[in-house]
Amino acid sequence: MAASTSQSKLTRGTGSVIPPLPILRDHFSAAVGKSSIVVKAVAVTVIIGYLFSFISSAIPYITITPGYVMPPNFRVYSFFFYCFVELHFWHVLADVAVIVLFGKLLEPLWGAPDMLLFFIITNIGVGIATAFLYIFIYLVTLNEEYLFEVHIYGLAGYIAGFCVAVKQVMPDHCLATLPFGKLRNTHIPLTLLILIFLMRIAGLLPGPYPYMFASGMVVSWVYLRFYQKHTNGNRGDMADNFSFASFFPSQFQPLIAVISNSIFSGFVKIKLCKKPQRRYDVSSPTTITVTLPGTEPHDAERRKQLALKALNERLSKPDTTPSWPSLDDEGAASPTAPLSPTSAHQPLLTHTLPAVKIPIPDFKDGGKQGKSTSSEMV
Repeated sequence: MAASTSQSKLTRGTGSVIPPLPILRDHFSAAVGKSSIVVKAVAVTVIIGYLFSFISSAIPYITITPGYVMPPNFRVYSFFFYCFVELHFWHVLADVAVIVLFGKLLEPLWGAPDMLLFFIITNIGVGIATAFLYIFIYLVTLNEEYLFEVHIYGLAGYIAGFCVAVKQVMPDHCLATLPFGKLRNTHIPLTLLILIFLMRIAGLLPGPYPYMFASGMVVSWVYLRFYQKHTNGNRGDMADNFSFASFFPSQFQPLIAVISNSIFSGFVKIKLCKKPQRRYDVSSPTTITVTLPGTEPHDAERRKQLALKALNERLSKPDTTPSWPSLDDEGAASPTAPLSPTSAHQPLLTHTLPAVKIPIPDFKDGGKQGKSTSSEMV
């Protein structure tokens, strides 16, 4: 009784109650239940891969071992299965949560096939990039542990790809307000990358995890930037707010832009990337429509969030329109209306113009001009 009384006091004092575990489980079950078959299949496969990790002799075969992907072993199939393997249960929870969130946020915009294609391309690219990175480290250090003692597994690269995709769709969505500023979706990839490197230094994450996350950022960005096919037939997203420099703080963006643009120009010369093209529509007889990269209709959903936010902020502000003086029939200012900022510093004109008499001729008898008999005040 005393325990329940103290708990009720604590509830009233804090003003909020932490939802119990059954409620959280119900919310998660509802989210999974409404997901598509692709999301459910990927999540179930990750759980099955975690169960296979209890067979220690199978780990070298279901994960990527850099020394075994080269001849004579040539275990290329591991590039397709490594992403479903996890050795720790909390990693499984994080992976499943990201998969469900991806399905809730991005699958309605992309569709299930594009989501599955993004999953495959990102994970295969991350596996290849991380494996060759360890091979390069072996060539520099000549330490065979980097070839045969390193096992690459998990969805770290896909989690990075999810962060990049959310940045593309909703870059300015505010997640939290911190003492040093607002945390938005556009800050998440680099923030998580720094946090992951710090956790790796502290020994909380396995060795390949930071390299996989960094590779996932690069691979997913390259695919979304240049190669993703949209419903209107175009590929990629050349918007300025999705450039490679936009991942970094504004102080470093000019330098990063110079480096990234130089690399991109080199890729264009060797035909790995295509130069953005401007299309001119001259069919209209009065205007010429210019279509710039990043202004295609598929960007509307991403920019709609920013437009709605700006509109809500503008509507929430009080009306501060200045009151202008009203004019009567004679053009004089109303004595009750406030003066405009410019008229407050100018003297009022009180001098009246003198009356001028202008003779008006009077024509009589079919065109005889008589004397002026009247005058009019002007």
